[in-house]
Amino acid sequence: MKKGVKAVAIGFAGVLLGFGTWILLPLPRELTAPPAAPSLTLLDRHGLPLRTARTADGNFVQWITLEQFDPQIIQAFVAVEDRRFYTHSGVDARGIARAMRDNIRAGHVVSGASTITMQLARILAQHTRSVRGKLLQMLWAWRLEAHLTKQQILEQYLNRVPLGEGALGVPAAAALYFEASPTQLSLGQAALLAGLARAPSVDNPFASLERARARRDVALRRMSAQGYANAADIERAGQEPLVARERRNPFFAPHYTARVVRWADTEGRPLDGTVRTSLDLDLQAAIEGEVRHTVEVLRDRGVAHAAAVVLSNATGEILAWVGSPDFWADTSGQVDMVISPRQPGSALKPFLYAMAFERGVTPATILADVPRTYQTSIGPYRPRNYDRRFHGPVRAREALASSFNVPAVELTERFGAAALLETLHRAGFTTLDRPAEHYGLGLALGNGDVTLLELANAYRALANGGEWRPYQWRARSFPLSGFPERGSGGEAGNPERGDNTHRVVSRAAAALVLDILEDPVARLPGFGSDTPFEFAFPAAVKTGTSRHFTDNWAVAVTGGFTVAVWVGNFSGQPMKQVSGITGAGPLLHRAVLAVAQRYEPGALTEPRAVGAVPVRICRLSGLRAVPDCPSMTEWFLPGTEPVLACDWHRNGRVALPAMFAEWAGENGIGASASVAGFRIVAPLDGDVYHIPPNVNPRYATIALRAEASGPVRWLIDGREMRTERWTPVPGRHEIRAVSPVGDTASVRIEVAP
Repeated sequence: MKKGVKAVAIGFAGVLLGFGTWILLPLPRELTAPPAAPSLTLLDRHGLPLRTARTADGNFVQWITLEQFDPQIIQAFVAVEDRRFYTHSGVDARGIARAMRDNIRAGHVVSGASTITMQLARILAQHTRSVRGKLLQMLWAWRLEAHLTKQQILEQYLNRVPLGEGALGVPAAAALYFEASPTQLSLGQAALLAGLARAPSVDNPFASLERARARRDVALRRMSAQGYANAADIERAGQEPLVARERRNPFFAPHYTARVVRWADTEGRPLDGTVRTSLDLDLQAAIEGEVRHTVEVLRDRGVAHAAAVVLSNATGEILAWVGSPDFWADTSGQVDMVISPRQPGSALKPFLYAMAFERGVTPATILADVPRTYQTSIGPYRPRNYDRRFHGPVRAREALASSFNVPAVELTERFGAAALLETLHRAGFTTLDRPAEHYGLGLALGNGDVTLLELANAYRALANGGEWRPYQWRARSFPLSGFPERGSGGEAGNPERGDNTHRVVSRAAAALVLDILEDPVARLPGFGSDTPFEFAFPAAVKTGTSRHFTDNWAVAVTGGFTVAVWVGNFSGQPMKQVSGITGAGPLLHRAVLAVAQRYEPGALTEPRAVGAVPVRICRLSGLRAVPDCPSMTEWFLPGTEPVLACDWHRNGRVALPAMFAEWAGENGIGASASVAGFRIVAPLDGDVYHIPPNVNPRYATIALRAEASGPVRWLIDGREMRTERWTPVPGRHEIRAVSPVGDTASVRIEVAP
């Protein structure tokens, strides 16, 4: 027994001796040496500087002596992080006891009791935030205290502590957030920086103004409690702006460059030297201007914010990224709406229809847009359309292009919310992280949160034949980057295929969806003829509006690029009746034109290219057309063509099936109705147009549309047109349309000089 006790005592004494010897060993010189000088510059795709002054590991670093720090900085960090710093020897026993008590009471870790010396030990020796790591921090803290004075420890700590957005140390953070020197910081600025040390990645003002303000308030209260500032100074400090509004060093595309640094950290690919990103600074400036213009125009309708992102379809390169109208705004300017999840409304419907097309539905399938009640786990659900009307029998093409809600809910019930959620996950919507039962049938109407970047890349997958590929922040090539710029004459190239590449829907389903979203006639019932979605090149467009008008989205897909925009309020405050036509739509239109001036839009994949076959169908029934039918050509995948001839039309009258009898009666249609005649739907008689100044004539055109059962001949002032788009000239004009059977219709319009 005595021998065992003696052995334990000898062993314990040996451990103490070894520990003491280790503590007394000189510190490695490189451990406390100042880090290398800044060496990183982020460039745009053309070599223009976006952001500078980062070290080889991707962080902002500057180094000054302790005497150069404003005393308020030292007081703030001591008050917030370690108020007994000057009395303990590296480990605060009272702080550890308090932390253990608080953690036991809370049932989880709420306090780590790390002193400033322990935090420095973690930074220098790269210890993990675990129990073992905490013990090693304590040992290293004792060793640091044995070799460094308190002043030396503070100098090391204040020059190294991570303070968010890659800023290491107070000097770097002061330059980043305030464009100021650490020798001249105000009380509020000192308190803000001290408040960031606990959770710099989420509490910094670029990530969240609200969290940053809350942490500053905590720091100010602790400084007041320890007598470092009086009440009047504390009150004034609490009113200071959180960030600087102007910068002397290059700092363009701030949301984007901040995200690039985080992505590089996540990928484990340290940034070094000069890094060329995918961003086009010229395009970025143009899109930023359009975002600001949108907010100014819609301010009186309760709109305070907007955002936009542009992707290359071929390579996935991010060409423009605008997270807010003003990054330096005192209120929520650092909120990045490109990556902030919100409800997208109808913007998810294309993926529902793509899934349905893979399961036997065709663009001609008749869907019932009639009143219906669904029994769900949370009670009865009665979906309604945006226009508060029901439209009876509608073809899938018309239902998607016009964004009717009731048919979308019918398809979701038919195939299941779980199947739709799986499709959306394949399309890259990782923020939809709840089970299908949580969303229910409302998933088709966008009741789950997604990000603008996810939405843009998902639509890009449709342009890439239904194949999802990751977006890219590094430039892939210069200047073409996989697809031709205006006037370059280049050809689109193929991006590298990574492990994350996968199929969302079939090529055929993707092509049919884009063909529908490009169809201006199909969207007439829902949006009318006067929309911002007409372009002089092929473009598939979709909008989305969340409930109560809190979020407004719009996406456009061309052969070469995808543009997605958002309009709303970061606070969630509802807008005043701002829809896709009046809110996000105009911003989308201008943004698409800005991109098209720099990059070739290209052509979308036609249904014919994926094996679809054209069939003449009845516009009303979706069946094969008979002589009495108002007919059109629709695309079908082989084997899905309608076999039956239309039996809804007889002798110039139309008889609706029994399932639509109640709807017809409520809308005064009766058991049968006359077949609608031939007419021009755009432009309308009496319209007055103004030619926009300083706009390329190729973009200032008027679309010619008519309801007809085949190709229409168009005549402007008696001269026959070869296309369905007309470049207007000042004066009064007669537009005449001739149907395939010889019926005519005409309208008169005026083009102002």
